[in-house]
Amino acid sequence: MNEHTKTRKFDATATLACLGALCFWAMGPNFIKYLTGYLDAWTQNLLRYFVACLFWLPFLALSVRRKRFDKRTWRRAILPAAANIVMQSLWAAAFYYIDPAFMVLLTKTTIIWIAGFSLVFFPEERTLAKSKRFWLGLGLCVVGVVGVLYFKEDFAAKGTMAGVVIGLAAAFMWGVYTVTVRMAFRDIDSRSGFSVISIYTVVGLAGFALAFGKLGDCLNMGVKPWAVVVGSAVMCIALAHVLYYAAMRRIGATIPALVILAQPFAVLAISYVVFGESLNVLQLVFGAALLVGAGLAVWAQQHLNTARNS
Repeated sequence: MNEHTKTRKFDATATLACLGALCFWAMGPNFIKYLTGYLDAWTQNLLRYFVACLFWLPFLALSVRRKRFDKRTWRRAILPAAANIVMQSLWAAAFYYIDPAFMVLLTKTTIIWIAGFSLVFFPEERTLAKSKRFWLGLGLCVVGVVGVLYFKEDFAAKGTMAGVVIGLAAAFMWGVYTVTVRMAFRDIDSRSGFSVISIYTVVGLAGFALAFGKLGDCLNMGVKPWAVVVGSAVMCIALAHVLYYAAMRRIGATIPALVILAQPFAVLAISYVVFGESLNVLQLVFGAALLVGAGLAVWAQQHLNTARNS
């Protein structure tokens, strides 16, 4: 086993980036749910992304001024931004129908799409197709999500069904977004990439907000809702996305996505206190199965990476 193998075993920077994204994204769904009492989905999407865009705009301007900005970013960001606009619209809309932790558990089906897309588009990920551990882990993830859905008491309710459909669509688009980001920004600074994506996303969300939203409602909000808009934008969009990009560039798309699978339980802890949301025993059991599956899949990839580099 050579020195390169040792460095591949544990990447501290990528690990911290994953954990940072996890912490911020644990707060995000609860922020969105809170804002449903003040704003429609289109308007809060636009406001939060506009603030996130402003946050990274100085960095983008400085990069351009110092000639560190890769001009290819403008073109490469188009496809990820298009996926992000659709994904963000679906993501926010679902919280108007279902509670945060349940919604986040539902969207963990994105791991299926990310794994599938990665196996198709990234040759270095294809060794996973030979791993029984990986497929067992992925199977447990699927069983876990299905169980969480099946044992929800009001699963058949009209509002819940609408939220489920929207959530599943958002999960698919998150998979598209994750893979397109990795393809577009493999050799481009993650902060520059997200800065440009946020500009494109704001333009797209502004179009939706003008067409379907009620922008005037934001003028009647108090200080606390505005603080939630700004705080969630900076932490859960501006910082979390860049951390996630950085992790993907260092260790690939699959492992960061699996780490984020721990998000539902962090979201539930916050949502239980703030909104009184809870999951029944069977949902918790299947949720635990989902996490065990994620752990097996991570173990499988780490094992294969070590074997490939030895």
